[in-house]
Order: sequence, then C-alpha cells, then structure tokens
Amino acid sequence: MSILKRQLLICISISLLLFLTIFLCYYVIFFSSDWTPLYEKKIFNVPFLLFALSISLLFGVLFGIASGLFYKSEINQLNDTLRSVNLGENPSEKEIKTRELSESVEKVKQIQTVLLDQAKRSQALATENSVEQEKRVQAMVKEERNRLARELHDSVSQQLFAASMLMSAINESGGDEETSEKKQLRMVESMIQQSQLEMRALLLHLRPVHLKDKSLKEGVDNLLSELKQKIPFTVKWKVEDLELEKGIEDHLFRILQESVSNTLRHAKAQLLEVYIIQHERSLIMRVIDDGVGFTADEAKAGSYGLQNMKERAIEIGGILKVVSVPKQGTRIEVRVPLVNVGEKV
Repeated sequence: MSILKRQLLICISISLLLFLTIFLCYYVIFFSSDWTPLYEKKIFNVPFLLFALSISLLFGVLFGIASGLFYKSEINQLNDTLRSVNLGENPSEKEIKTRELSESVEKVKQIQTVLLDQAKRSQALATENSVEQEKRVQAMVKEERNRLARELHDSVSQQLFAASMLMSAINESGGDEETSEKKQLRMVESMIQQSQLEMRALLLHLRPVHLKDKSLKEGVDNLLSELKQKIPFTVKWKVEDLELEKGIEDHLFRILQESVSNTLRHAKAQLLEVYIIQHERSLIMRVIDDGVGFTADEAKAGSYGLQNMKERAIEIGGILKVVSVPKQGTRIEVRVPLVNVGEKV
C-alpha cells in the first residue's frame, strides 16, 4: 500500500472516530433519548447527522491527501539521497522537514562521508602500490639489462674482438696477391667489424652511460673518448662548457647516445662529428656522419629511434631536425632555447 493511501485511511478513520466520539459525548452529557432533531434538523437541505458525517469525512480526506503528499515528498527526497549515495554522487541539499527523516538523511550523509574517505584512502593506496610496483619492475628491468650487457661484453664482444684480430692477422700474412679467397676473408673481417659496431651500439642501449655528477661536457668527452678507442673510424667533437639544468643535460646526453648508436648500427660511416654550442639565445647540438644515410620510409619503420629523440627534445622545449641523404650521410640537430643566457636554464 502506498503512503498516500495509508494516510487517507488513517485520516478518514480518525475523522470517523472523532465524529462518533462527539456524538457519544453529546448523548452522555445531555442524557437525551430523543435523537429526532439530529436527523430532522437540516443544513442546506441535508440532515444534520448526514451533514456532520460528510464534513468529517471531507476533512479526513483532505487532510489525508495533504499529509500523504507531504510524506511522499519526504520519502522521495530520502530515496533520492540514498540513490545518490549508492551511485557515489553528492546528495541533494534540499531540506527534509520531518525530524526523523532529516536525522536519517544526516546519518546517510555521514556514512557517505566515511565511504568517500575510505575510497580516497583505497585509491591513494592503490596509486602508491602501482608506483611502487612500477619502480620494482623498472629496477628489475634495469638489473636484467645490466646483466645481459655484462654477459654480452664478457663473452660475445670479447669473442668478436678475438675473431677480428685473428682475421686481421690472417689477411696480413697472406701476401699481397689478391685472390678470391683473400677477398672472402676480407669480407668476413668486415662483417666481424660491423658486428662489433652493432654490439657496442647494443651495449649502449642495454646499459646507457649516465651523467651522474658530471656536466654535459664531461659526459660527452668521456663517452666519445672511450668510443674513439674502440671503433675503426674517426670521431671529432666540440662541446662548449655551458651551465644547464640537470634535466636538459640528461635529455641531450640520451639523445646523443641514441644518435651515436644509430651511427654505429646503420651508418657504415668513416667520420662522426658532434658539436654542442651556444648560438645567441639557443643551444645547438649537431651529430653528423658521412655514412649511407636513410630514406623517409626507412625512418618510419622505427629502427632509428627518431620518435624517442623527438619526444625528448620536446620535453625540454626544443625541436629536433633530421636531414639524411642516401649514400651521403645524416645530420641530426637539436635546438633548445636558453631562458637566461649565462645562467642556468
């Protein structure tokens, strides 16, 4: 039964009881055995008894409808509040006038506040766990990369070096006569040397050098000096000693590593040049080689890591341009605006 029907029945019942009570009191007080005036007396041509009964019922119906609609509105407001809490939304601020229902709504709001606090704590804990998990995964990946790099350096890299030295000795001891066997041996030597270059590039990817407490100039000098001793082509560089923010230095150094790695793996170059200079209010880093270059389709294939380098340049407010001509070489240029010349960026 709906609350409206229930209120109607209650109010009609109360009005009938009130009507009977009044007439019972009339009978007791006046001890009248003559009820004739009650139905002979008329109001608006309606017997008094029937008129009084109709008025009582009318007031009962009207009051029942009014109270039913009022309580229905209050109950609906309570239901809306519960529905909002169930959906995780903020409940309506409309006032509930019934004290008992108002207290219930306040308790519901208090429960919602507790639930929201618990949800916030759970989300914060989940985020913290996710961050910690990500850190653990990154640490495991880094450790595994370092392990692979050590194993490759201690085994494959050393074996390639020994094979290269052996092939070089065989070619030098074979005399000056150019035979087909000697050509094949030189090809094998060349392939071994290329494998060495790709291995060094792979090691640079697996275990990249970090600046740590070094400046960009010190890091570049160390990287290229060590590289110059291990590769069979010429390396030239010029790096100005600039004061830069640590984040900018790290990004530029990683871009340089990626560029050098590409040169070792793909370029087949005889000359590698690196320049890091300040020009007016910009820092410019150029990496140039005289290798085989590549086409736009080859760059889109993704093996050159150009997208990663561009993203790193954008993160420090710079731009990266690549110019590559097949059989003529490649030039990579990064230009970063300097916020305050002579001061840290």
